[in-house]
Amino acid sequence: MKSKRFAWTILLRAAMVFGTLFLAALSLIKAWYLAEIILVPVIIYQFVDYYNYHKKAQSEIEQFVESVHYRDFTRYFDVKKAPTELQPFRSGFNEINSTFKVISKEKETQYLHLKTILEIVDTGIISYEITSGEILWMNESLKNLLQIPYLKSLQSLQKRNEALYHEIAKLNAGDNVVFNLVREKNTFKILLSATMFSNENKTYKLIAFQNINEALDEGESQAWQKLLSVMTHEIMNSVAPISSLAETLKSRVQDSLQHPEHSKESLNDIEMGINTIQKRSEGLLKFTETYRTLSKITKANASKILIIEMLEHVQLLMQPTLDKQKVNLEIILRDPLLSLEVDAALIEQVFINLLLNAVDALKDKENARISISAETRLNGKVLIKVADNGSGIKPELLDKIFIPFFSTKKTGSGIGLSLCKQVMMLHKSNITVQSIEGEGTVFALQFN
Repeated sequence: MKSKRFAWTILLRAAMVFGTLFLAALSLIKAWYLAEIILVPVIIYQFVDYYNYHKKAQSEIEQFVESVHYRDFTRYFDVKKAPTELQPFRSGFNEINSTFKVISKEKETQYLHLKTILEIVDTGIISYEITSGEILWMNESLKNLLQIPYLKSLQSLQKRNEALYHEIAKLNAGDNVVFNLVREKNTFKILLSATMFSNENKTYKLIAFQNINEALDEGESQAWQKLLSVMTHEIMNSVAPISSLAETLKSRVQDSLQHPEHSKESLNDIEMGINTIQKRSEGLLKFTETYRTLSKITKANASKILIIEMLEHVQLLMQPTLDKQKVNLEIILRDPLLSLEVDAALIEQVFINLLLNAVDALKDKENARISISAETRLNGKVLIKVADNGSGIKPELLDKIFIPFFSTKKTGSGIGLSLCKQVMMLHKSNITVQSIEGEGTVFALQFN
């Protein structure tokens, strides 16, 4: 409303000047000299008044600009004591000052908030101007970490810790590097992270110092716990079928003693079962030795084996478990001479895990069946599929089942399938899964 009144005031003054000049020109043409004598002083007064008005307005603007320059947003322009024509100016200036005051207060609050947060975090932070090395800011966590009360410039750090100085100097934006910090004859691992920002034509580098010693220790402890869990899980997976097969052999021995006429047939079964237990025990020992030295292994101890022989050996080992759960296992090979160059003990462990998972998915399932098929693809790669008609896997879980320690079972450890993935990767091969919930699951092992 005041701005409109100010605009109308300007327009009225201009109209009055224009009208007076028009009358003066008309008087001159009509030779109305008396009117001309009266109008000339009026015109002079109007121009002087217009000049004074603009001079006052300019003075008001200069005062406002001065208050902005010195950030004196507390200054108040008295509206009531100002001439009527200048009141809109002063009212506008006061509104602008109030807005600046609010913004300044918000920025100050944000700065104090941020500063407080940076002071209480465990991460050490330092920022400095790249060209001069002048320290812009460093928090208490960094002072405690480096045991330095004050740094004026980055060059001051060189005198205290030259290795750290050079490490910081060569860091680029986005870089992360682990540095061994020696303090009081103790070594700490710290993670240095760098970023850069510009302000007022100057470029600053901000470095974050994070003590990762405790995190590494905790990670190492968790790794050992997980490794022991893996070992326990896989040993139990192998011992369980061995125990079941031993129980079957025991019943065969008792049957042979009670029915001597069947002793020859029973002895053959017992011999085959003992050979199976021996082979699996050797494979288990090799597996545990492999896991014990897994960090040193770069390739599988591969040898050429017939797929049919490996699968029949796994079937013989798993047969008691399959019979107990009333699951029918079918092996389908188009080429009985199909072979692989693999570590037999590790690949057998993969099939044991897959069969145990399949049996678990087939609980209380009528006509429960598992099929293992093998074939050579057009690209020359061998593909082995382990399929079951069990409960299947939910679609949202398919991309997670190979993640270590993720399990779809309430009592599962989430280790078996991750181990299968690891063994296949060790053979530079791959394992994938397809599943329809309620219909079944197919694991595909593609050997390169």
